Amino acid sequence: MNLSTRIRDAFKQSNGILRLAPNFVPRRFARAGCRLRLHPNDYYALGTARGSIKERWFSSVIPAMNGELAAADEGLSYVTPDDNSEHRFLLKDAVAELGSELIGTELMQKFGTWPMYSKFFDYETPLFHHLHLDFDKAAAVGMLAKPEAYYFPPQLNNHLGSFPVTYFGYDPDVSLEEVVERLLRYEADDNRITELSRAYRIELGTGWYTPPGVVHAPGSVLTYEPQWNADVNSVHENVTSGEVYPYDFLVENCPPDKKRDIDYIVSLMDWEKNIDPHYRKTYFRPPVAEHEGEDYSENWVVYGNPYFGAKELTVPPGGKAVVEDQAAYGCILVQGFGSFGGQHAETATMLRFGQLSADEYFVSEACARAGVEVLNHSRCEPMVILKHFGPNHPKMP
Repeated sequence: MNLSTRIRDAFKQSNGILRLAPNFVPRRFARAGCRLRLHPNDYYALGTARGSIKERWFSSVIPAMNGELAAADEGLSYVTPDDNSEHRFLLKDAVAELGSELIGTELMQKFGTWPMYSKFFDYETPLFHHLHLDFDKAAAVGMLAKPEAYYFPPQLNNHLGSFPVTYFGYDPDVSLEEVVERLLRYEADDNRITELSRAYRIELGTGWYTPPGVVHAPGSVLTYEPQWNADVNSVHENVTSGEVYPYDFLVENCPPDKKRDIDYIVSLMDWEKNIDPHYRKTYFRPPVAEHEGEDYSENWVVYGNPYFGAKELTVPPGGKAVVEDQAAYGCILVQGFGSFGGQHAETATMLRFGQLSADEYFVSEACARAGVEVLNHSRCEPMVILKHFGPNHPKMP
């Protein structure tokens, strides 16, 4: 059976809701927070040279930019039409084959693919102070910009790591010249650049939006992170939690002739956004209720940007709900068990690397519009699902 037939058969048999396999991604820097519900023996499943597994990606049609040791499909989500992992195929191929049948006409015409993905970001230590390029600067190196957003789910944060505080931008009283001076020290000594920033203690059950060009150092809380289909950075902090980062981390996404051009390097920042005197008011995202009822509740947890959104759906113990959305979406269960669109669904508690699960799905636009039936089979616990959307959900605040 050829790939096209396999994809269409799976789409028909699943009634437009594709089950996805766990998609774990290692990173060579920092320490794992060990909150991904991965077996403790499997955090180095790809070898110590790759670093420990610190992320799980959802609804991804792009590979992770993880260097030459990474497999070509690292970071790409796979559809699993049954419990035989040999029958899997890439979500990327499903989008290419099904097009608007899966993601809707609007996204297919505008982007030609599913334009975003999400992840669990799981670090024991804080990440380095860094930014993601805007669309113009990313295009200069053949890439896309990377706006991103954060939500801190209580269900996956049994501990908050070593530093549950996130730095954003630079203090409004800091000058650009002071930032330049610290960057020029990148190869000389610890530039301690977060001394010029502002930090906010992380509040579980809330989130932030981070536009391209804003420098940020995420804290050590497991984070649900919807973002655009890109991975382009410039790292301003050269020593983080005792770990030294080479100069290439600062300039890896600069054109070859600009890697020693400090004016170009600082131009990657959106300076006005970095020194916004009302940063929290502008970018903090408390949950916004969309539906409150006995059958279910649903809050927007990522919103207020032109790229993506996310909701948290909660169905009470023993509950039944039919939930409608006007756009395709990916989703991940974070608490409870039952059924989702007629398929068995259960939150993972401990997965071995390479094992299948029943906690992640991708819902076609037509199915989302018709309504997905969610049944909570627990007598005691709520069933909680995080849902990530592209830029076309008409109800996103």
